[in-house]
Amino acid sequence: MPSTYTPLVIAILTANGCRHVRTGRHPIWYSPRSNCNFPVPTHIKSRHTANQIMKQAGIAHKF
Repeated sequence: MPSTYTPLVIAILTANGCRHVRTGRHPIWYSPRSNCNFPVPTHIKSRHTANQIMKQAGIAHKF
């Protein structure tokens, strides 16, 4: 289990055409697949959180 899933999540999001929209408490990303914005925490320690981000982005990937 990685100490943080953040680099993996960001790499998968970027590879699937998602882009960073704005910075705040949690950076906001946009997915062209799901056509919505969603938060991506800077430190993702739970695989469940990582999987939920993939679901919001419309990406079929499970950690």
